[in-house]
Amino acid sequence: MENAHTQESAECLAYFSVNEGTGLSPEQFKKNLAKFGYNELPAEEGKTIWELVVEQFEDLLVRILLLAACISFVLAWFEEGEETVTAFVEPFVILLILIANAVVGVWQERNAESAIEALKEYEPEMGKVYRADRKSVQRIKAREIVPGDIVEVSVGDKVPADIRITSIKSTTLRVDQSILTGESVSVIKHTESVPDPRAVNQDKKNMLFSGTNIAAGKAIGVAVATGVSTEIGKIRDQMAATEQEKTPLQQKLDEFGEQLSKVISLICVAVWMINIGHFNDPVHGGSWIRGAVYYFKIAVALAVAAIPEGLPAVITTCLALGTRRMAKKNAIVRSLPSVETLGCTSVICSDKTGTLTTNQMCVTKMFIIDKVEGDSVSLDQYDISGSKYTPEGEVTKRGLPVKCGQLDGLIELATICALCNDSSLDYNESKGIYEKVGEATETALCCLVEKMNVFNTEVRGLSKVERANACCSVIKQLMKKEFTLEFSRDRKSMSVYCSPGKPSKAPMGNKMFVKGAPEGVIDRCAYVRVGTNRVPLTGPVKDKIMAVIKEWGTGRDTLRCLALATRDSPLRKEEMNLEDSTKHKQCVSHKYSYMQTYRIASDWLTALFCNVIYVTSQHSLLVSDLSENQSLVRMPPWSNLWLVAAMSLSMSLHFMIIYVDPLPMIFKLTHLTLEQWLVVLKLSFPVILIDELLKFVARNYLERK
Repeated sequence: MENAHTQESAECLAYFSVNEGTGLSPEQFKKNLAKFGYNELPAEEGKTIWELVVEQFEDLLVRILLLAACISFVLAWFEEGEETVTAFVEPFVILLILIANAVVGVWQERNAESAIEALKEYEPEMGKVYRADRKSVQRIKAREIVPGDIVEVSVGDKVPADIRITSIKSTTLRVDQSILTGESVSVIKHTESVPDPRAVNQDKKNMLFSGTNIAAGKAIGVAVATGVSTEIGKIRDQMAATEQEKTPLQQKLDEFGEQLSKVISLICVAVWMINIGHFNDPVHGGSWIRGAVYYFKIAVALAVAAIPEGLPAVITTCLALGTRRMAKKNAIVRSLPSVETLGCTSVICSDKTGTLTTNQMCVTKMFIIDKVEGDSVSLDQYDISGSKYTPEGEVTKRGLPVKCGQLDGLIELATICALCNDSSLDYNESKGIYEKVGEATETALCCLVEKMNVFNTEVRGLSKVERANACCSVIKQLMKKEFTLEFSRDRKSMSVYCSPGKPSKAPMGNKMFVKGAPEGVIDRCAYVRVGTNRVPLTGPVKDKIMAVIKEWGTGRDTLRCLALATRDSPLRKEEMNLEDSTKHKQCVSHKYSYMQTYRIASDWLTALFCNVIYVTSQHSLLVSDLSENQSLVRMPPWSNLWLVAAMSLSMSLHFMIIYVDPLPMIFKLTHLTLEQWLVVLKLSFPVILIDELLKFVARNYLERK
């Protein structure tokens, strides 16, 4: 169904001839399944090993080398005498280099073959639908959902198809659609139509998109698109349809190979034709054919000598080293030449969520009030280790471990984090990782509670599934959540009304727990908690608290901060004034998990001198393109130690071939004297000067144009 977001929910139901309460009949299901197919992304047909091997020989320079090696092999068969064995060395070495080059290329591409298939991870395995053959909701495989199905989703569910919301069964419905749109904050959905037919996905507030997660609430809707027709399916098709373009390196190598082949062909023909008059020389036995073959071999030898047979291997090795370094930074390169393309990049346009970050969060710092004396206030600041959503980490103060259960302030802080929360941790046994169920922010607070373990819950013998919410479950048994005041843009906070569950260490009496933006929560506070007492929140105390929050929120790490608060004796529900609902303040901050990944990306980009649009600075992995026209005075070889090492290795191998027996005999070379080396240097020096002059012209005139 096209533009379902512009239609009223009743119109969408009528389009599929379906009722929200009963769903599709078995006949309608079969008809729609035959029409639209299964709700899944088709697997990409990967290339065979043979196809990948052939691709490695599509480079023009490699083909010239392969041709030269084949001709050398053929001519080697006709060698006579002592040179019969040595004649096979040269073509054998060339073929060995080409085979090694192909092996490295195939291995790298096979490692990255699953790039598009990674999108299938966002396909949910199960879905909840209403069908006419059942009176209640039923769980079915997500692939069996068809357009027209009535689908139910609730907190923690992964949306199984593109769905037009028809009714919301909770006060609010919030969806984490960061994997599709890059929005780091969950989006509040509604059922009203969006009249703009050209609305982007971010503006389609009445739609649920396949692969996104329900952060809070419960809703029912009608599936309007499945499989490749979904928004995530369209992205998959765009990725699969992308045509491969030759990289700058491949273009230059092709140009070089084309020019080299023309020059070599011209030289070979010239050498052979110049010696036509010597074909009948007595040294060839007076045979014109023998002479022609002899000078043809000379021409081929010149061609092979002119071809830089080590160039493909050197390029492949350098690119493979580049991909290995990038893999250590969690960047998978699908094609080796892409490494050099990154080096030529001058501007990178990137979004943040899902690219530089993963929309995962974890608590890294928190503080409570230690003591207040007059206008002076001291804070206890704590650091929390561990990243991602794994409930493993340690709370430390100035580097020393802290037993959180011995501090009343931390016990109350953990209680607020656990109860003022609609999310939870879940262990995915198939993937072997902990995942969020609900909001990323609230899941980070759940993870903090597990790390604090304020009631010393025994967790060592628990399975990973049981460990996910062990400490939160204990707190939720001590305090019962009566009702929730959902987060609103006006109050910028969320509140829960709780009553005691059973006698324990938990605070007695009814409580109102609050969490939200520090500015809004602190403005509504009258006191701060110091131990088990409450102290008036004076101006200097407030200024000290806000100064720390500003430091954390604008410092190098740029943490997102939350304030936690409690009302000890809350009013009854009907008497509440939501603008003044707290009398106590504590503060905890948390940040995006993988903040280190963002910093690595920043440093990585800074090294390449490339401008990055939106959030990064600059970048460098390779400097081949940018150093092409740089003077040796400004960018000497020793500024890059890898280049110095490569040059040293190359020169060492050349000297070994020239001076270490029996290599000179195998490669048909002769020793060079000191005088001959001086002649080489004298001839090279003018070349360097001419090269510097050409670079100067390119920098100051050609590039400016």
